[in-house]
Amino acid sequence: MSKKHIHLVSDSSGETVYAIARACLGQFEEVEVIEHPWWLVRTEEQVDEVIEGVKAHPGIVLCTLLDKTMRTRLEKECRKLKILCVSVLDPILGALSNFLGAEILSLPGHQHTLNAEYFRRIDAIQFTLDHDDGQITSDINDSDVVVVGVSRTSKTPTCMYLSHRGLKATNIPLIPGMDPPETLLTATHPLIVGLTRDPDHLVGVRRIRLGLQGDDPGTDYADIAAIREEIVTARRLFARHDWPVIDMTHRSIEEAAAAIIQLHAHHVDAREARENAKESV
Repeated sequence: MSKKHIHLVSDSSGETVYAIARACLGQFEEVEVIEHPWWLVRTEEQVDEVIEGVKAHPGIVLCTLLDKTMRTRLEKECRKLKILCVSVLDPILGALSNFLGAEILSLPGHQHTLNAEYFRRIDAIQFTLDHDDGQITSDINDSDVVVVGVSRTSKTPTCMYLSHRGLKATNIPLIPGMDPPETLLTATHPLIVGLTRDPDHLVGVRRIRLGLQGDDPGTDYADIAAIREEIVTARRLFARHDWPVIDMTHRSIEEAAAAIIQLHAHHVDAREARENAKESV
């Protein structure tokens, strides 16, 4: 397996360039990548440190340096070394600038400013933590999204991902022999989504869970017949209330959350259309 060096350079936390690199590197196999993170690069001295690092371990440079002077300096030195330097945000920023008819601010770390959006996301995270695993069900209507499903269908991690995108998410477990909370069935504001999983796959997941906890693997919790009945009952509930369903058997948390975010956008549009129609009557 060949080894390649990649230098990730950012004038902020590095979150953006790291996420882009992760997404792109996932498309390549049989290559061992050694990542060199360079965060909070905001002075010429820090750029010089990056250049020395590139000299020591030659490899492509991916950067999100918004300061033109810093970026130009890095690109110039990389050209001397015959190293490719890619400013990954340039095409997007250029396209947005043309479309919006506005100049680029070029403020390092500006995406992390403590603005209203930041505090909205923090509120969403706290709300989601408080409403995990059915801890609070009295104010379900204050949620943006409610995720419903039997045990081990990835409800909690999906909700946490949604909360980091600014959505208040409530997680309601479906427990055999117990009716779902009435507040769930009468909720009118949130998007309600059902999560499910293939029974045969769910057996394995639950057995691992029981093993980690040191519990008896022979309980109904990991019994295939009992699990199939849980899944059927859950799907009947979803169908009865016309809730969209996402099968988590071969889907990642990120993919499920992306689908839910799209569903939520459509849900909000439909809700606003209904409200406008009522007002026009």
